[in-house]
Amino acid sequence: MESPHSLSLSLLPNPNTSFPPPMASDPHPFDLNENGDATNHNQPTKKPKLSLITPSQVRSEFSHHDPHTARINNGSFGSCPKSVLAAQNEYQLKYLRQPDAFYFNHLKPSILRSRTVIKDLINADDVDEVSIVDNATTAASIVLQQTGRAFAEGRFDKGDAAVMLHYAYGAVKMSVQAYVTRAGGRVIEVQLPFPVTCNDEIISEFRKALERGKSDGHKVRLALIDHITSMPCVVIPVKELVKICRDEGVDQIFVDAAHAIGSTNVDMKEIGADFYTSNLHKWFFCPPAVALLYCRKSDKTLDLHHPVVSHEYGNGLAIESAWIGTRDYSAQMVVPEVVEFVNRFEGGIEGIRTRNHEKVVEMGEMLAKAWGTNLGSPPEMCSSMVMVGLPACLEISSDSDGFKLRTHLRDCFGVEVPIYYRAPKDGEINPLTGYARISHQVYNVVDEYYRFRDAVNKLVNDRVTCASLSC
Repeated sequence: MESPHSLSLSLLPNPNTSFPPPMASDPHPFDLNENGDATNHNQPTKKPKLSLITPSQVRSEFSHHDPHTARINNGSFGSCPKSVLAAQNEYQLKYLRQPDAFYFNHLKPSILRSRTVIKDLINADDVDEVSIVDNATTAASIVLQQTGRAFAEGRFDKGDAAVMLHYAYGAVKMSVQAYVTRAGGRVIEVQLPFPVTCNDEIISEFRKALERGKSDGHKVRLALIDHITSMPCVVIPVKELVKICRDEGVDQIFVDAAHAIGSTNVDMKEIGADFYTSNLHKWFFCPPAVALLYCRKSDKTLDLHHPVVSHEYGNGLAIESAWIGTRDYSAQMVVPEVVEFVNRFEGGIEGIRTRNHEKVVEMGEMLAKAWGTNLGSPPEMCSSMVMVGLPACLEISSDSDGFKLRTHLRDCFGVEVPIYYRAPKDGEINPLTGYARISHQVYNVVDEYYRFRDAVNKLVNDRVTCASLSC
């Protein structure tokens, strides 16, 4: 068994190198051309090649994490390394030293620089297609408000449909209710199975939902598709579903990919959606809170506005989002520094996500074997998160039971992991009604998953059930 502070050598390279000096405190003296491409005339065009990060340096980068907690829940809030936090602090101090100079000289160029980096990360055509907002929930509000206006103004007929997955994120479901349902839209939920065994199960149910949406001569105006569902977590065949939407004449397609960037491949040209959002603070090491919203250039995307109306209203979504009043914009400005951080790992962000996927599947299979259960989906439908069945004898019979068990694991065992309640199907015998969603990020160690395994084994051996746990 590894030490609680050791890192899996399969995850990280181990060169005997030292950490590079910290970044300069001043924002880089870049010029930006009309396409948003950054050039630097005052510094060498090539930076020194960074040495690969070592396990001890990774521990140092995340030493601000609670050392007493097995933090196997990166999916909820993400993680940010110290070097990026230091870069963020420099921007915050620069603003506090001289706010006017910061606003007029540094803010807009820095956000444009971040948007340009994001454009390349997601393979978008133009930097004008990329806006930076706080989180995926904000992005969903932007898109759904546009849909709601179309219903309210009579451009969409009452009873026309928006199709969304049953496992869509709760906050996004609320936005659909607030903006689409209230304006007269009809919402069709795709009933997805769980556990799920293959993409065909999802594709079949999605086609059925589109047919329901087109019943009685109505049209499907919006398809809202998750790239990776949150709870339960499953990688959705998003490219296939987008193509089906195009073939079936769906007006607009919005992909909610809150967990995607940094944990699965993200390519706007391959996916082909009208709108795509992903949080950069979950799996891409940005400080909270920052997300991208991609809007493919077309006449249909002109009427998009940030929910907070300020002085830039009407100048395009990207410009509106870059100034919504006085606030801390530093999280949006450090995207280039985050790219420098991930490029210190072998293979960059692609290498990180590949190793995270392999490790989380390995840990999920270890837990399922220890408890005599199963994974919620096959490995190819997992990203950097896996659903693992919990022993049926824990008697998880409601969402409330799942929350009690999660709290008990945190308070009594120092394990942070979300618990999902799955309602049993009619006729099931000894069904697995509880699943844990485990994550793996570069800072995680094997002993954290062993701690979770042993905690659940102790509960089973002590014959503890959720009914016996106090809130």
